Amino acid sequence: MKKNTFKKMAGIAAIMMSAGIFAGCSTATTKSEGNTATGNTIKIGVNMELSGSAAGYGQQQKQGIQLAVNQINKDGGVKVDGKKKKIKLVVRDNKTSTSTSASVAAQLVNNDKVSAIVGPATTNAGTAEIPTITKAKVPSVSPSATDPDYTLKKNGKVQPYVFRACYQNNFQGSTAAKFTYNTLKAKNVAILTDNSSDYGTGLTKAFKKTYKGKVVSSQTFQEGDKDFNAILTAIKNKKIDAIYAPGYYSEIGLIIKQARQMGINVPIVGSDGMADPKLAQIAGDKNASKVYYTTPFSTTVAEKSKTAKKFMAAYKARYHAEAPTFSALAYDSVYMIKDAIEKENSTNSVKIAKGLAKTKNFDGVTGTITVDKKHDANKPIAVEQLTNGKVSASTEVK
Repeated sequence: MKKNTFKKMAGIAAIMMSAGIFAGCSTATTKSEGNTATGNTIKIGVNMELSGSAAGYGQQQKQGIQLAVNQINKDGGVKVDGKKKKIKLVVRDNKTSTSTSASVAAQLVNNDKVSAIVGPATTNAGTAEIPTITKAKVPSVSPSATDPDYTLKKNGKVQPYVFRACYQNNFQGSTAAKFTYNTLKAKNVAILTDNSSDYGTGLTKAFKKTYKGKVVSSQTFQEGDKDFNAILTAIKNKKIDAIYAPGYYSEIGLIIKQARQMGINVPIVGSDGMADPKLAQIAGDKNASKVYYTTPFSTTVAEKSKTAKKFMAAYKARYHAEAPTFSALAYDSVYMIKDAIEKENSTNSVKIAKGLAKTKNFDGVTGTITVDKKHDANKPIAVEQLTNGKVSASTEVK
């Protein structure tokens, strides 16, 4: 090889190495910066179950999100650096699919360049987006992912960009256990568990850990089941004072209906997945009596709060219906992000995450919210009672 040729190749190699170093620096810098809004708008993404098995929850949450954004923009927007910026929603449907949720998250953070995300509604869909939002350093607030480990890594450390506006299952399950034993005076219960989801199994585990009475029968079912006669027959002749059946309205509504048709008339206690008008539609109004469920939002309890009353009035004016739990949770999720932006005086996604972690005594429609070190929302919990398909009573449990 000639000397001049060697020099030329060495020079080219040096340039390529230099370019590679600079490119590497550029990539690292971009990665550390996260997403920052430009212009007069702040993009907030919505990764939501708008179709599929959890669409009932997702559609309610979309309504709450839109209501919050409309109100914020009507009031001038979000204050940053002394100026008001409007929120622009980027709404995408994850179709109640984990693979789609991951894809939606990638589109929102990489293509749409959102500063924060609201959703998903379910723990499984929410978990699927975590690797993507963590890499992009964009925070996500789930209105209703209740699995205790949702906000945590496998080593127990908190996921830095994962938050929720709801409480987790341990709190909800233990509250149901205390209510069943202390208020309903039920000393013997049967438990019917949806063992196809972490939601159902987690709630059952928490209930059993706290319940002071006797569990005389434990039965399981799967998401999508329609016929529950076999598991109900197994408990019909047991001496039970109540049934604990944590799950979603689609299956629990049928369980209530078939239990009442079979002559099982003991109280049925469940979880926030039942907090939907469709429960009574499926069960039948007459059958939906002596039914109780834990919920982060009760319209009866909320009447004591000016913030909640304002939300309920606005919801009814826009959607011509009573505000459901999942709309309230989603509404709070948006305002938590607004609060974080204004607290940090920044639309940068990394700083918004820091602001969310500092949330304390936030006046939400679902109660006063403080985000703890695990990124869980510490807040009040209530138990609602259904009589003939309507909420007849509610109690805030402290």
